[in-house]
Amino acid sequence: MEALYILAIGVMAGSAAYLLMSRNVLRMVLGLLLLGNAANLTLFVAGRLASSVPPLITDGQTTIAVSANPLPQALILTAIVISFSLVAFTVVLLHKAHQRLHVVDTEEMREAEPVGPADQDDQVGARP
Repeated sequence: MEALYILAIGVMAGSAAYLLMSRNVLRMVLGLLLLGNAANLTLFVAGRLASSVPPLITDGQTTIAVSANPLPQALILTAIVISFSLVAFTVVLLHKAHQRLHVVDTEEMREAEPVGPADQDDQVGARP
């Protein structure tokens, strides 16, 4: 069963790398989202897949012999929140850039920036 999850992690990470190398910013955002999901699945598999009882201690017990490890679950929940907030921020930033520049390609974004007086000093051959 774990081999199937490992294969899924590899496919997701490979697809994310392919999307992140694209010039289209929307594909980059989707690649970032896919990479976050691959990381979450990695944490899930690292927590050992087993059918265990929840880590709840009832009255009269001091410890539980066989229980699920709550640490990977907490890490995954934290990673989901961080991934969601990062993707939401990136989508808002992409939307604002598209409104302002009317492009989603990174090379076209670079060309769409106006050359102002401050940018002319950075050109090759400019004197201080």
